[in-house]
Amino acid sequence: MKILAIQNRMGIGDTIIFLPFIKALSKNFNTPISLLVKKSSKADQYLYQTDYVDKIIFLDENKKENSNHDGFLNNLSLIKNIKNHNFEKVFIFNSSLRYNLIARFSGITKIYQYPLFEKTNQHITNTPKKFLKEQLNLEVNDDPIIEIDNMLISNSAKKFQINQNEINILLGVGGSGPTKRIPTHIFLKVIEEISKKKKCKFFLATGKDPDEQVILNEILQSRFRKLCIPLDNLSIKETLPVIKNCNLSICNDTSFSHLSAALKIKTITLMADTPLIYGSYSSKMYPIIPDGVETVSHNTLGKDRIDPQKILSKLNEIIS
Repeated sequence: MKILAIQNRMGIGDTIIFLPFIKALSKNFNTPISLLVKKSSKADQYLYQTDYVDKIIFLDENKKENSNHDGFLNNLSLIKNIKNHNFEKVFIFNSSLRYNLIARFSGITKIYQYPLFEKTNQHITNTPKKFLKEQLNLEVNDDPIIEIDNMLISNSAKKFQINQNEINILLGVGGSGPTKRIPTHIFLKVIEEISKKKKCKFFLATGKDPDEQVILNEILQSRFRKLCIPLDNLSIKETLPVIKNCNLSICNDTSFSHLSAALKIKTITLMADTPLIYGSYSSKMYPIIPDGVETVSHNTLGKDRIDPQKILSKLNEIIS
């Protein structure tokens, strides 16, 4: 049986959050599930060895760069692409009429979808849980899981001289927006305090955004530079086995926090300006929120109020 799942949210984190529902479908129908996702999800970079995922189709593969609309021709191309796979069922994790029509014109006979035209206030995890419960009577409470070959992990350990007698820590110091990037001095304080007690190595994960590079370079130019290895020149695919070799992660609300937790690495998530669910949906996540608030959401603007002592306390709890 060939089954397609459509998840049209933009980011890496959004796609990873949906993985338990994809895995539940795979288990229920005893077949890997193909995904229709946006290119910005970069799903091909981290799901290529995950056995419950079959093909990955990008819904905006033919969309012209800088175009503000999907366009009729792009829809026709997408329909043709989907039709070539002969899918029998589709699960549409959104309320868009567009994807319902695309599925119908692609010849898919069995369509499961969120209620049409009910996009407002759809919870990132509760809505798909309710959806699969109502449609298939499936209870989904698992963590997202990304699978990776042991040989890649071993080769990465050799390449980066990762010593398991040390504490290897991923620092996800980047972030998709300035309000999510915790200031450098907070990371430096954590590095300083934990390296006094333990022999550590720190792997610095960022993108190429100029502001992210500023934080990266400030750490690399500090007196702790010999303890740090930058990962910004690696692809996501190349970074995964490095993360898997780490004992734990400390990450801003960034793609690396989601990747780390899905690789079953205990991940301290620094939640400064995003709904708390994005840093707490997995049992591998340990959220730290700004001082002076009881929860965190958009416009909390709390990046300067993340207490390094709270990070250190949680870090010591994890490694003890």
